[in-house]
Order: sequence, then C-alpha cells, then structure tokens
Amino acid sequence: MSTMNADAIVVGAGWAGSILAKELTEAGLKVIMLERGPDRATAVEGAYPDSIDELRGAIRHRLFQDLSRTTVTIRNRIGQTALPYRQLAAFLPGEGVGGAGLHWSGVHFRAAPDDLALRSSVIARYGQKFIPEGMNLQDYGVTYDELEPFFDKAEKVFGTSGEAYKINGKIVGNGNVFAPSRSDDFPLPPLKDVYTANLFRKAAGEAGYHPYSLPAANASRQYTNPYGAQMGPCNFCGYCSGYDCYMYSKASPNVNILPVLRKDPNFTLITRAHVMRVDLDSTKTRATGVTYLDLDSDKEVSITADLVVLGAFQFHNVHLMLLSGIGKPYDAQKNEGVVGRNFVYQTITTSRAWLPENTFTNQFIGTGGGGVAIDNFNSMNFDHGPHGFVGGSPVWVNQAGVKAIAASTIGGGKDAPRWGSGYKKALVETYRHAMAIDAHGSNMAYRDVFLDLDPTWKNTYGQPLLRMTFDWQDNDIRMNRYVVSQIEPIMKALGATKYELGMLEPGKSFDTRIYQTTHLGGGAVMGDDPHTSAINRYLQSWDVPNVFVIGSNAFPQGMGYNPTGMVAALAYWSAHHIRTTYLKSPGPLVPV
Repeated sequence: MSTMNADAIVVGAGWAGSILAKELTEAGLKVIMLERGPDRATAVEGAYPDSIDELRGAIRHRLFQDLSRTTVTIRNRIGQTALPYRQLAAFLPGEGVGGAGLHWSGVHFRAAPDDLALRSSVIARYGQKFIPEGMNLQDYGVTYDELEPFFDKAEKVFGTSGEAYKINGKIVGNGNVFAPSRSDDFPLPPLKDVYTANLFRKAAGEAGYHPYSLPAANASRQYTNPYGAQMGPCNFCGYCSGYDCYMYSKASPNVNILPVLRKDPNFTLITRAHVMRVDLDSTKTRATGVTYLDLDSDKEVSITADLVVLGAFQFHNVHLMLLSGIGKPYDAQKNEGVVGRNFVYQTITTSRAWLPENTFTNQFIGTGGGGVAIDNFNSMNFDHGPHGFVGGSPVWVNQAGVKAIAASTIGGGKDAPRWGSGYKKALVETYRHAMAIDAHGSNMAYRDVFLDLDPTWKNTYGQPLLRMTFDWQDNDIRMNRYVVSQIEPIMKALGATKYELGMLEPGKSFDTRIYQTTHLGGGAVMGDDPHTSAINRYLQSWDVPNVFVIGSNAFPQGMGYNPTGMVAALAYWSAHHIRTTYLKSPGPLVPV
C-alpha cells in the first residue's frame, strides 16, 4: 500500500467538497480532494452540441452514478428483504467531478427560519401532542440569522438570479412575501418568465395567492463571481437538469469554484479514487486519514491528514461513517444510535392543465431554476391545526424544457389512449397546449425510516451496501393531498379546458421505478444533542472531532425547498468555524 500526506482530505468533488476545499486552501492548508468518478471539464464535456444529446444525457445517464459497482438496497418497511437499486430512476446521484452539482437544475432557495427550528415552532403553536407518535422532529441547532451571511455568500458565488422582498427589514421588491429579510439583494435580477410561468403568476394572483420568481442559479445576465469565475446569460435552451451547461449559465462547482481552485498550489485533485474508509486511531476518537482504492491500478492508497471532511452525496457520507465506525449506528427497534437515523426524502407530485387550442405553451423552452412559485402552503406559512399534519409545500411552474424523448412519455392525461392514433393526437395536444404545476413538499423523519448496512448485499469492493428503509407516511400523504387540492382555484383561473391534480395515494408505497427527486437528506443529522444527532451545529462529528460531515445528510427532516442552497450555506458556515476556531485549537467545537 502506498502512502501520501496532507493537512486536510476532502471526500467528494461536488458543491460541499469544493466549497470546503476552497476555504481550507485559502486558510493555507494543503488539501487533497478525492473523487470516485472521472474528471469533468465544462469546456470539454460540456461543449455544444454533444452536451445537449438527450439520449446520452437523460437516457444513458453519463453524469450519474455507476450502479453496477456500488449502489444502495431499498425496502419499504422493516421485515422486508431489501433489493439493490440497479437502474437509475427514482433518484439520480452524480458521479465525477462536480457530482450532483453538475447535473442539478439550479433552483436555489434559502431555508425558512421556521424550518430550521421546526420542532420548537410546531410545539409553540400547536403543543407537543400535535407531533405524531414515531415522528423524529427536531431543530437544526442553528438559526436563520446565524446562517444569513453564508446564504448571501453562496448566492454571490453561484450567481443566483432572483427578486428580493425585504432587505434589512425594508420592503424593496415583489419577491416572496413569506421570505425572511436579507442583508443584500440577489447578485442578479430574476430570469424572465416563460409563458406558462407568466400564466401561473397571473392565475395564482387571481386565486388570492402570492406568486414570486423562483431563485435560480441560472444567470440572467453575464456575471463574474467573487472568485473571478465567469458565467454567461441563460438562453433558455432547456438542457439544465441532467446536463452540464454549454453556456456556462448554470452554476456548478466546475464553473464557479474549481477553475480557481485547480490553480492553487495547495490543492490536489485525485479522481477515480473510491474511498474505502476513514482511518481511525486506536482510541476510535481521532481520524488519521483515509484509505482509497485507485480504480485504475486496483491498488489501495493511504493518505494521512489531521482533518478529514466528508463532502460526498448524502447517503455516501452516511455509508462512509458506518463503514468507518464513526458514531453509533442507529437501531430502529431500540430507537437508539444516530448514524442512519432521520433519513428523509422529498414529496413531489405534478398536476397538469390543458389550455385552449389557441394557447401555445412552448414546452421546449425552459431553464432549470426559473419559474414562478407560491409559498402560501409551505413551512409554517398557514394554519396546520385544522389539518393535523406537519410540513408543507411550495407550488410552482418550473418549465425546465421538455425534450423530444421525454415528451413521448407525458401522454394526454389519465384517460388518454396509450398507443395508436389517439395516443399521438393526445400527445401533440398535451405538448402544445398543456402546462405542469408541481407541489414540491417536505418529508418528515420517522423512527422506522432509516439507513443501515445491508446484512446480505455487498458492492464490487467487498463492502456491505447501504440499506434504505423508506416509505411514505400518513402525515406526508395528507400534507401533499391538502396542498395539491389548493391548486384547483389556480386551474380555474387559468381557464383550463381540463385538468388533473396529481397526489400521493394513501396505501401506495414509494416506487423506485418512477423519478421523483434526487433530494435525499438526513442519516447523519446536525443538532445540539449527541443522543439524537451524529454531528454538532458546526457539522463536526461528536465522536471523532477532526471529522466534519457536510451535506444534506445534516438535515434533521425534509423541507419544501430544494436542498442545494441550504447545503452550500452550511458548508460555508462550517468552513468559517473551522478556519476561525478549530484550526487555532483543534478539538470539539461544542462540549459533549
């Protein structure tokens, strides 16, 4: 086994890993970043026209994880035998430099203050008995006011387009009336509305709701970020989610951070490096480095370092912690342990409106993060008391651009023929005259929804696969059905000739064959109590203080918003405290 050394090791080359690597090299540390997949450069792989090949991108999944080498197993409930997730469908983890941050859409939210203290907010308003039995509701341990400077920093790095409602307590624009005050405006103005977003904005207003432009990490005009990285204006080509942007308009680690980071002499990127474990000393309370498998030579390599950052995709971080013996594994039967606890996903259902024949929706036009939303039924923005559920959902039109192959699957509604001339007629009608409205909601954490090591299945490297035990719960189904029912007045205001409301169905289990989102969270959550959280408020392991775990794994429960904005803010928050406090005196940042 060969050996190397560094001051810090960062596992994963997505948003979280790239942010931490940039911050730590700025602090003068020698940083080695390890990425399991190949290197990816937008100038090469993202070049037009190959980058907008739908067959190559969306069907053959060139930017996504190779499930033939390692994957997860999935079951709906305890007692079932979990089976390997062998075909990308329900969620799409990235692989290669940029990770999921290369193929994401660009929707860039801040977290709502109430979502960061959800347990406290629910109890204060409705009492503790309102929380259903078996729901592991808890606070993040960090407030919006503490994170606000880091939300702001991330938006400036990402080149986020949007419209503020309130800055420093003063109303300044037509943004989201439910959004908390900001310290500064978005770096770029909002993207222009596509036609369906414009229709939704008008109809939602007529229905009595409060529409606003989605915050989007798709540049509305030319932009240079604080690192000196440049972005071009979005041209609404529709090739965002699942693709690297040939216009350099969609924020990604590859465009916004890595071009600068690669030039730093303190930074080393090693690709095709599968991290097998974090190495611990004899006390199991200190990491000495990591061991990875060089996928080209098939040889193990050991790197020693004083600081280890896990910045991979959500369940990869949890998997590495379990494989390495960092933190106590969660036992659902005993309701004890923390690593694997509070695994969450995200509810999303699509409703569709068909408009008159003289209304053309031009669904081929789109941008990943652009659109118009309402927050009237998100977070704690409405009275949950009469409905008896926790959580909520924004509702939006996010026309991201319907490509040719994808168009063949949208059909003409529930009653339309599935083949022949009737199918073709309905398909054309839907593509030309229909529009989609999404309810993109929260998913709470539950005692019997968790991650652990599978006792049977192993990956190609001989390690136990991560097992996912997950199903929709009654609370989330009722939340989704209530919010979707509130779309009906919008449908009527649109003048739809017909419409269908897409809802979660009671008794229908999570189906891995249908894409939903790649917004997985939890499993190694942050908090103030080491008995219910794996990492503290600074994302530092309670058990191994020189290990920091950065990503959506830190979310104690799901929220209605997309996770990337929160992940980026937490990464900058953690990096700030590593630089200003931890490096001066290594050790626990929060007393145990």
